[in-house]
Amino acid sequence: MSFNLATSGLNAITKQLNAISNNIANSGTVGFKSGRAEFASLYAGTQALGVGVTGVTESITRGGMISPTGKALDLAINGSGFFVARNGDGTTAYTRAGYFDTDASGNLINNLGMYLQGYPVDASGKLQVGSVGNLTISSGSIPAKATDSLDFTANLNANAKVPATKPFNPKDSTSFNDTYTTKVYDSLGREHTVNQYFVKTGNNSWEVHYYMDDTEIPDSTQPIEFTGLGVLTKPTGITKLKASIPGAEALSIDLSYTGTTQYGSDFSVSKNKSSGYASGKRTGQAIDKDGSVYATFSNGERLLQGQLILANFANPNGLVSQNGTTWAQTASSGAPLIGAPGSGLFGTINAEALEQSNVDLTSELVALMSAQRNYQANTKVISTNDNMMNALFQAV
Repeated sequence: MSFNLATSGLNAITKQLNAISNNIANSGTVGFKSGRAEFASLYAGTQALGVGVTGVTESITRGGMISPTGKALDLAINGSGFFVARNGDGTTAYTRAGYFDTDASGNLINNLGMYLQGYPVDASGKLQVGSVGNLTISSGSIPAKATDSLDFTANLNANAKVPATKPFNPKDSTSFNDTYTTKVYDSLGREHTVNQYFVKTGNNSWEVHYYMDDTEIPDSTQPIEFTGLGVLTKPTGITKLKASIPGAEALSIDLSYTGTTQYGSDFSVSKNKSSGYASGKRTGQAIDKDGSVYATFSNGERLLQGQLILANFANPNGLVSQNGTTWAQTASSGAPLIGAPGSGLFGTINAEALEQSNVDLTSELVALMSAQRNYQANTKVISTNDNMMNALFQAV
């Protein structure tokens, strides 16, 4: 019986050594989770049968160090959750290994060729939350977009005087108080300028004159009025600026002065946000902390391509390992809970970074030495038992 007991110990420690060796070998594998052999004593009733390994459990919920890589599509999860990846046959896997790139069709895939899952966008670029599918980054160029809106917020100086020079003349700085220039684009992506000339006409009242490329925009002169507290009272809605552009469609810009004030301080602009841009070629891609995927273009614009999703489980330790860096759900893990990064209990995304293996080499080497001593002890039991048997045979 001693032979059998010691042999069971040797078998169990061999499995432990395999787990330790696998951990050490994968100490540099991105997204790898270390495993630990779990021992259990074996009995037949009250008769001891030795020891066995009930399984190798992985430290799935323990994160690894996040290291920057400088590659736009290298991703790490800062917090809980798993990337959702799918094979061509529809098999779904969950991983913390953020090696991602694009294939010839622009699909985001991991280093195993699996498709990263997320919320796609429709033809107008609107995110389709609730519809999960492959994430794809457009490889084409972006056409020009004409400017159709301008949000302008400023403070007009309440201490300003009514200009002595009349009538208003954009070439005579004594006929107006302040001016501001905004860059806009026509339907062909050509750049133009819109100049606003602010002229004080009385207490709490002003006029704005609009010029496009140094040419007055017809019928565009606009009054601006404030209360005695410096709060804007006119205009209260959108101002329409319409200008003809040779060779292109006419520009129609919705101008908003919401938030503009009149206080006793210098003229200043706190917001000047216009839409529109020139055409551009795709130069790369970017992923935000909330998992939003963008294509970036040479004109400085970026277009939303989708949003990756994360999965979490009631019992992550119930997942079954496929290769050390990907897992599949089981009845023990429960069904996946899907959501956007940064929402609820899901972690955020660190772009240009990877989560390293969570293997602690120091602990593994200590465990290796401990396993070696245990192995030697079991071999000593076998050796001692053999000597005792020899002595017994010689005595007979």
